[in-house]
Amino acid sequence: MSGLHLRGVVLTGEDPSGDEVRDLWVVNGRVRTRPVPGARTIVDGGYLLPGLVDAHCHVGLGPRGAVDLAEAEAQAVADRDSGALLLRDCGSPLDTRPLQERLDLPRIVRAGRHVARPKRYIPYLGVEIQDENDLPSVVAEQVANGDGWVKLVGDWIDRGVGDLAPLWSDDVLAEAIRVAHAAGARVTAHVFGEDALPGLLAAGIDCVEHGTGLTDDTIEKMAAAGTALVPTLINVENFPGFANAATKYPDYARHVRALHSTSAQRIGAAIEAGVPVYAGTDAGGGIEHGRIVDEIVALHRVGMSAERAIGAASWAARDWLGYPSLTEGAAADVVVYDEDPREDLEVLRHPRLVMLRGRVHG
Repeated sequence: MSGLHLRGVVLTGEDPSGDEVRDLWVVNGRVRTRPVPGARTIVDGGYLLPGLVDAHCHVGLGPRGAVDLAEAEAQAVADRDSGALLLRDCGSPLDTRPLQERLDLPRIVRAGRHVARPKRYIPYLGVEIQDENDLPSVVAEQVANGDGWVKLVGDWIDRGVGDLAPLWSDDVLAEAIRVAHAAGARVTAHVFGEDALPGLLAAGIDCVEHGTGLTDDTIEKMAAAGTALVPTLINVENFPGFANAATKYPDYARHVRALHSTSAQRIGAAIEAGVPVYAGTDAGGGIEHGRIVDEIVALHRVGMSAERAIGAASWAARDWLGYPSLTEGAAADVVVYDEDPREDLEVLRHPRLVMLRGRVHG
């Protein structure tokens, strides 16, 4: 049996601070931890990291809506070349299932399409529900259309109010999330402000996207329940631009600017409280693909240790999504660096080698 051999410091959740040099072998795209006779050594030295994860992106989305499959492929290649080999697609207007069949592209975990109300989200992205009581049945449809995730729009500007406001009643949310859980799916929600969070958390939401409106109380509830947070910090930096564009809605503009000004403090408090936090760029639309390292750096800036920030985009995120990291029989998704990224996160911008499913890229 032939195979490939890699030797270096393996960084995983088992020993993220360790410096022990280990050997890994790869056969048929899978990791082996015992010697494989005749294996060819392709890495001897350096730091081996489980493939990076972008836990919030949109493959197939461009600034004006859905792109064609060729452009979606280019987005996925940009992610792969940055080391992001597992993508959680948090809603896309394009059916990207053909890309899931490609062995040379990152794995894509799809969440179907955003579920929203009329005129309460970006118009070309979501499935819009006239009657909120239809939410449970639409969630069931999106469970069938995704890969174990459903994406709700938790809040958006309400033009009648002139500010961010929740989209769903608490009892409707609770039933919709119950339906998803009964079908074996998890539910996440786009949430910028404060008011939608209590209802979502009470309903048993599994994950919060953005979370700039977190308070001490909702942080405590998330930490106690193990509810995940994907803050998409590099997209939060666009909040002042969102506010400047909202000339007809001064209350919304003031609110979004305030959320931006306190975002580092609020996300930092969630990290300190033990909320499970993962790295996601919100790539697609206004954010280019391939920027996962920028998000890792941003998480470090708001209070994550370098090791934990790397894990939030590697072994911890892979475990959360159900993909083991460099253990016996796991998919051989590996990124190799010449220097220690724990000492300098900028090292992550320059992988020596990217291996996806046992195939070497770069």
